[in-house]
Amino acid sequence: MSIAFISASRRLKAGVLILFLASFASVPVISAQNQQQQPPPQPPADQSAAPDAGGPGGDNGAIALPKKKESEEPPPPAPTAPKVKNPEGLENYSIRVDVPEVTVDVGVLLEKTGQFVPGLKPANFKVYENGVEQKVTGFKRVEAPITALLLCEFASTNYYFVYDMRNAAWAFAQQLRPQDYVAMMTFDLRTHIVTDFTQDKRQLYNAVNSLVIPGFTDRNLFDALSEAEDRLSRIEGRKYIILIASGRDTFSRITLDKILQKVKNTPDVTIFSVSTGGAVRAATEGGPGFGQQMRDLDYLQADNQMKTFAKMTGGMWFSPRFEAEMPDIFSSINSAIRSKYELVYHPTNPKQDGSYRKLHVELVDDEGQPLRMQDEKHKPLKYDIIARDGYTAHQEVE
Repeated sequence: MSIAFISASRRLKAGVLILFLASFASVPVISAQNQQQQPPPQPPADQSAAPDAGGPGGDNGAIALPKKKESEEPPPPAPTAPKVKNPEGLENYSIRVDVPEVTVDVGVLLEKTGQFVPGLKPANFKVYENGVEQKVTGFKRVEAPITALLLCEFASTNYYFVYDMRNAAWAFAQQLRPQDYVAMMTFDLRTHIVTDFTQDKRQLYNAVNSLVIPGFTDRNLFDALSEAEDRLSRIEGRKYIILIASGRDTFSRITLDKILQKVKNTPDVTIFSVSTGGAVRAATEGGPGFGQQMRDLDYLQADNQMKTFAKMTGGMWFSPRFEAEMPDIFSSINSAIRSKYELVYHPTNPKQDGSYRKLHVELVDDEGQPLRMQDEKHKPLKYDIIARDGYTAHQEVE
C-alpha cells in the first residue's frame, strides 16, 4: 500500500466518527425543546360541583341558588292581647269622640302703609272665644294664590259712581299674579256674570272695558251679595269677594238682617269692600234741603253696611275720594289677602250646637303685655289686626 492511500483512509474514518458523535449529541437537545414547547396537562374541571355561594361554575352551566341558612332559635311568639271580661249582660262597645278644630286667619298690617308685618311667633298671639282664652295648637304663615270674585255695582245712577267702579276694578286687576283665579260679576236690578273664573288678566281687562252703558237705576246689593256667596260656597278653600259699590240697596228680596246672617254663617269667604262716589258725595254733602239731608243719611247707612260686611268676615273697608288712592288701596288688599298667619285651636267649649261664637285676637310680647312696634327711629307704629268677628259652630245631627 502506498502512504497516500493510508492517509486518505484515516481521514475518512475520522470524518465518519465525527458525524456519528454529532448525531448522538443532537438528540437530547431536540427532546428538551419538545418538552419546553408542550404545556403541562391540566386536570379536567368538575362541572357537576357548584360553588357554595351559588352561580355557574364556569362560563356556562346551571345556576345554583344560595342555600337558606336555618335559624338556630325560632323567634319569640307575639304577645297575646289581654282579655277583658265584661259584666254579665253588657255587650262590647266602642267610644268615638269628635274634637272640633277652629282655624283663624289673621292679618297684621301697619296702619300707615298697609304693609304686612312678618316675623311674628305663636307666643305673640292670643285668641279669645266668647271671652275665654284658647290654646293655640297650630301656627303657620300662609302665602298662596287667591281665588276671588269681583262684584261690581253697574247701575245708571251717576257717572262718577261708574267711573270710580271702573278705576277700582282696573287697579285690582293690575295686582293679580299668573296663578290667581278671578271672576267678575256686576249687578243692578239683576246680576250679570261678565267673565267666569280665569287666570288671564286680559279677559278681566276686556270685561272692565265692556262696562260702558248701564241698564237700570236700581241696585239690589243684598240679592247680589247673597248670590255671590252661593256661587263661592261650591269652591273649596279660602275665597274672597272684592265688593265695589255705593252700598245702597233698593229692591232686594232679602233684608239686611238676613244678608248679615248669611255673611256671618258662610265659611271661608272674606269680603273686602270699596265704596264708590266719594268725590261727588264730598262735594254735595251737607247741602240745603230735606232731600239732601236724607241722601246724606242714606249714604252713611250704606257706608256702615259696606264696613260691616268686611269686618264680619275679617276683611277691610275703604272709602276713597280721589282716583289716586286706588293703587294704594288695592296694594293693601293684595298684602292682606296673600300674607296671613293661620292659627289653629281646639275650643274649650266642644258643644256642636250651631251657636255663633265671638272671636277676638290680640298681639302680646314675651311678657304678655300688648305688643308695641317701633320703626328704625324708635317711633311707635300703629297696626291693624284683621280677623273674623266669629264663627258658627257645627250643628250636631241626631
